[in-house]
Order: sequence, then C-alpha cells, then structure tokens
Amino acid sequence: MLTTIFIAGQAGAQTYQRTTQGIKSTIQGTGVEISFFTPSTVRILKSPEGWNYTKESLSVVGKPENVKLSVTSKGNVLTIKSNQLTVNLNQETGQTTFASPSGKSLLEEQEKGVRFDNINDAGVKSFSVYQSFTLEKDEAIYGLGQLQNGKMSQRNQTKRLIQDNLEDVITFFQSVKGYGIFWDNYSPTTFKDNEEETSFLSEVGDCIDYYFMYGGNADGVVAQMRYLTGEVPMFPLWTYGFWQSKERYKSQKEIVGVVQKYRELGIPLDGIIQDWRYWGNNYLWNAMDFLNEEFPDPKKMMEDIHGQNAHMIISIWSSFGPHTKPYRELDKENMLFNFATWPESGSFKWPPNMDYPAGARVYDAYNPKARDIYWKYLNNNLLPLGIDGWWMDSTEPDHFHIKPEDYNTQTYLGSFRKVRNAYPLMTVGGVYDHQRAVTSDKRVFILTRSAFAGQQRYGANTWTGDITASWEVFEKQIPAGLNFSLCGIPHWNSDIGGFFLWQHPLMLEDPDYRELYARWVQFGAFCPMMRSHGEGAPREIYQFGKKGEPVYDAIEKYIHLRYSLLPYIYTTSWEVTANQSSFMRALAMDFAEDRNVWDIHNQYMFGKSLLVCPVTQPMYTKMVSDTVRVEDFSTVKSTRVYLPAGSDWYDFWTNKKQTGGQYIQKDTPIDIMPLYVKAGSILPRGPEVQYATEKKWDNLEIQIYPGNNGEFTLYEDENDNYNYEKGMYSTIAMKWNDRARTFTIEDRKGDFKGMLKERNFNVVTIDGLRKTVSYNGKKMVIKL
Repeated sequence: MLTTIFIAGQAGAQTYQRTTQGIKSTIQGTGVEISFFTPSTVRILKSPEGWNYTKESLSVVGKPENVKLSVTSKGNVLTIKSNQLTVNLNQETGQTTFASPSGKSLLEEQEKGVRFDNINDAGVKSFSVYQSFTLEKDEAIYGLGQLQNGKMSQRNQTKRLIQDNLEDVITFFQSVKGYGIFWDNYSPTTFKDNEEETSFLSEVGDCIDYYFMYGGNADGVVAQMRYLTGEVPMFPLWTYGFWQSKERYKSQKEIVGVVQKYRELGIPLDGIIQDWRYWGNNYLWNAMDFLNEEFPDPKKMMEDIHGQNAHMIISIWSSFGPHTKPYRELDKENMLFNFATWPESGSFKWPPNMDYPAGARVYDAYNPKARDIYWKYLNNNLLPLGIDGWWMDSTEPDHFHIKPEDYNTQTYLGSFRKVRNAYPLMTVGGVYDHQRAVTSDKRVFILTRSAFAGQQRYGANTWTGDITASWEVFEKQIPAGLNFSLCGIPHWNSDIGGFFLWQHPLMLEDPDYRELYARWVQFGAFCPMMRSHGEGAPREIYQFGKKGEPVYDAIEKYIHLRYSLLPYIYTTSWEVTANQSSFMRALAMDFAEDRNVWDIHNQYMFGKSLLVCPVTQPMYTKMVSDTVRVEDFSTVKSTRVYLPAGSDWYDFWTNKKQTGGQYIQKDTPIDIMPLYVKAGSILPRGPEVQYATEKKWDNLEIQIYPGNNGEFTLYEDENDNYNYEKGMYSTIAMKWNDRARTFTIEDRKGDFKGMLKERNFNVVTIDGLRKTVSYNGKKMVIKL
C-alpha cells in the first residue's frame, strides 16, 4: 500500500508515502524508507534520490510482522509509532531519532550524518556509505563480533571491521540502554566512536541499510537480533562434554589411542578432532578424503572411536589443492578465487618454500552451485564413515599478501569487496542446510573459525583462531567471547592453552605454561564448548603429569566439574533455543542497574546462576635464575572479584554467603577459580560419568541456594536428533519459595522416547537440609 500525504512545514510542502510497514520520503536528495519489522524493530533504508537498486539481505531471514502504526506530524517532524517504539523523522534535515514508548530518548542520528561517495567497484558504479549517530557520553556499548582488543565496552576506538584469523567481525552493537543497531553491510567497514560521533563507514553499498531494535535489556536485544537473523538450533548433548585435540594426530592409531588412554585413566571425554593432512600432501589439500597412508581404514577408525563412546569431527577448509577432485570440478565451473591463501607451498617445511607453490584456491561459497559441490564430497566421502561433525577451518577465509585488486575478484554476488565479511556465513550455512536436507536423525555440529551476523542459525560454534599462549592473550579471550555472544551468537570457545607456544619455547617443561594451561582449562569448563587444542606440544591431560600432582589434579577436577553441570548446561542450551538466552553473559546483561559492571571484562555469568571469574595472572611460578622458572605452591595467592549489586552470592567451593555490590579477595590455589552462585538459584548436578550419556539422570542432586525466590526448568530430550522440533521433549519446572522454605516440583510437561517415567531427586539446601524424593511426573511440594 502506498499513500501520498502532504505536510506543510517550515521548508515548504513536504511529501511522504505511507507504506504497509511505515513510510517513504525524499529529503535533500536522499530517499528515506522507515519500515517496522516488528513492533520493536525498525529498518532504515537510505539511498541517493533516483538510485535504483535491489537489496536482498544475507543475514536477515525473519519475516516482517503486520505492525499497527500511527503516523503523525508536528512542524517538520514526522512521528511513526508502534506500541513499543517511536521513530521521529525530521523532514527538513533527514535526521532520524528513536525513543521508547514512554518517550525516553534512545539514540539519535547526527544531523548531516549521511554520506554517499561515488566509487567504481570492480567496474560497477556504487557508493561508499556512511551514517553517524550521537551516543550519551557514559553509555556503554557491546558487540562488533569477536575482537582481540581486550575491551568490554567498545567505546573510544576506530576499528576496521574485516574478517581475520583471530577476529570475527559483526557490524552490530547493543547499548546498556537496551537497544541495538545492526548495520546490514558485508564490505570492509570502519566503526568509529569518539567524542564527536559513533559511525559506520562501509567501502561498498548500494544503500544505507540498518535495523534499530529496542529490547529493553540485553536479552531483549538478543531476542530481536535472533528474530531478524535466525534462531539457534539445539546442539547434541555430547558436544557439551570435554574435547581433546591438537595440531595434529598423525595416524589412525594415534587418534584412537588417545581416546583409549582417556578411558584407561578414567578421565571423561566426549569428543576428539582430526586436524589437517589426513588427505596427504599439500597438493591434495582438503581433498575431503583419507589419502594419507597413516589412515588405512578410516571406517574402522570411526568404529573404534564410537566403540569407546566418543565422537570425532574432522577438519575441512575453504581452499582446495590443485590435485583434488573438488578443485577440478569447481575450477571447471569458474568457482575458484585467485588470491593467495593457505597453504602457500607444496612443501611442509616452514617457512613456505615458494619455489614450489601449492596452488590452493578458495572456493566461491557465495555460489549455491559451488556449495552443492562442496557438500557433495562431504556427503559422498566423509559422512558415510560416521563422521560426527565438521571442523570448518579458515572460514574467513585466509587471505595472504593482500593487494587492493584482490577485492575486485568476482563472486556469484558481485565483487569480493562487496560481500567480503559474509563469507563465513555462506560457507557454514551451505554445510548446515545441506546436512539438514539429508537427515534429521543427527544434529548438525560445526566448529568454525569465523562468523557473521546470523550464523547462530547454522549449528556452529566459533573459536578465536590461532591465538598465542600467554597470560595477556588468555585474558583477552573473555571479553572477546562476551561481546561475540552479545551479537546474538551464543556458541563460542577458544583453544584451551592457546594455539602457538612461541612465548614458551620449553613448552610443557615450562611451569609458567603448565599453570597457564590449568587456568585456561578452568575457564574452558565455563564456555559453551570445552576444547583443548594447540600446536608445538600435545595437550592431553597425561602430558601434564600424573594423578596426585597439582596441575594434573586441577585439570581433572574441572573436567569432572563440567560433567556434573551437564543438566544445568543442557537446560541452558534449551533456554538459548527456546527463549533466546545466552550461555556466556556479560555482567551488564543481568545487572545493568549496577554501573560498576558495565566495563568489567574478566567476569561473567555462565547461565543465569553462576558467576565466573577466571584467574588470568600467574601466581605459582618463580624465577630461580635469569632463565629458569620453577613451580612454587608454598604460598596461596588471591584474586580480586566483584560481586554485583542486587543479589547475595554463595562461594561455590565453601558455601560462604556474601552481599553483592562489593569487591572481595578470594584465595585461588591452583585448583580454585572464583565461582559464585546467585542467591535463589536452583542448580541441578549430574552423576559422575566418563561421557555425557553414560548414565541416566535418574538420581540428580538439586542444590538450592536460599536468600531469594528461585525457578529452574529442567529440560530433557533424545540428545542428538531434531525430534524436539516436533515437540518430543520434556520439561520439569522447579520453584523455591524462600520465605515459606518450600520447594515445588511441578507436573512434568511433554514426552519423548526413552523419557524417565520415575526418578529420584536429592534436594539439598546449601544451609544444610537434605531430602530425597521419588518423582513420577506429578506435582510435589517439599517443606525444607
């Protein structure tokens, strides 16, 4: 519907067209379209007057709702209002402002904050596009993807956003005021925030295209972002267990032996990863086939791994060597790029010997036919072996010795420059969509090195790339993961122990590295994926000593702790899928009223009950000469922790209760990471197991932390298929009334194959009361 309406304003007669979703107008040579996507999300489109273009978003998959709007005018200001958001357009200047239903100002575009500069994009007329905003001086903002700047709030910086090995960029931020901005552009983009402006400047764009969303709080913004760009599917239960990896297992015998060794030691393990070169030499790079003679029978290898109740995912890349079948097929269809990528040399030696170029080329993941070919080789060669998932490496992809003309490379969707940052979204999405089309009996699981807005819909967990093992880098991973999660993508992890050991030439013989590794394991236990990986030295637990030794015992302790929390973690996974929640929660998500937490970068909530404070400083290594370090556990050191205001907190290790809104010192011997439980929490604890599904959850301990009312809903399903999408799952709501000291277990809802009809709950209050009850699915009220 288009209705033309005339407004008499100070600048003379102004016109706008009423559309189904909002309005269109032309102001000072710029076409402006304001379209409500939902009552709380609005899309802003701007382009030079008379410029014809078609924009199909690669990230946005949600469908616009039929939003009831009112459109009024006063002077030069046109007001478009839903019941959740008010947008004001100045018909004289073109400035757009946003306000809450109560009239509270949320964000303003700057006057004269729009710019279109003509460019020649690989022979095609286009523009660079710029939009600036004005933020409040002390306003904290979060997001921009996964950056290695160590910042929690992303204010006061100029950052070029382009995909990289270590940084996964997303042109999105959200404010502590409860709104978010998604700048829907895929070209290299400069984000700038200083005293004068907050802005996006993209190298290529036919239009300015951004979404403003008001959620009221961080969870609400995440929910709006996921409605726009896709909801999160459930991951298999086993993916939340412990993962062992390294660069690389060199034979079938070695990788099977690692699983066997974990079983012999009684250390829980659910996943192991086969890194590169199972295909043979670099000219066969990413052949998607076992051509290395050290893997003579990959089907038996998978049977042996599965026979020990473990799972394996396998390395696949965005580039192909010239001797591979995928390369030849893609090359024939002109679906390979010509810029430099990994591997550079056909020789394995370092540095690369360019007398023998590898000739590897990146495939055009923007092309649906190329994605079909990519999947064909996975489906024909690897999936039939029983491979459990995909380690999609170099999905940014690797781009070496960059030349400006590289960006003129033609893709299926235009120049590489125009769609550069969306590459991971396209290649990861291709694998997910194809596997879902093949089977729903097994959930898709992808581990990947890069991401863009919307990737949460593709069953992918993103890691922080080939980071260096150091205390400084370790600490930076915390805000990297938190800001990434605040972009709406909840599954994230880092290489436990760091990838490169450049700063630790003695490797595992260096006590500083052993301490660092133990602390990283503790952090990894409270990430969506707990995965040990790196080059230069193996990272299996038995490489760090034996039982009874401090570092070994600390590692073992946190692997077991991870498994005991699986009922809590898996339920949190359901909350992510069903209720748009997040695993790793920056403190501002739950305690935005406490300004002290706005820029805390080294603490977070894991789920809504557990406060995590990784130890990111060395404590138990001392120098005994200029070159020799030794372990020294003789004196217990401590770590400073902030307990957010608005709640009381229990020390997870001692059950000591403390008041929020204060800093405290927590003793942190090598096996203790500060961990606190929010008062009012209900925390389920699972059995001691060797793998995630070894034992049924028929005797869970339910730990209650008094001090406030609390609720928890235990979620269960078949663990590794998509039947939950058909309603085949169960939930059991639990409620704690603090004043009455009653614990209510509600009627079980739902059903699925293999569901426990009867079970015991061992209900424990942290202040000392315990009661075991038999539960058959009917409501129970327990007085404690």
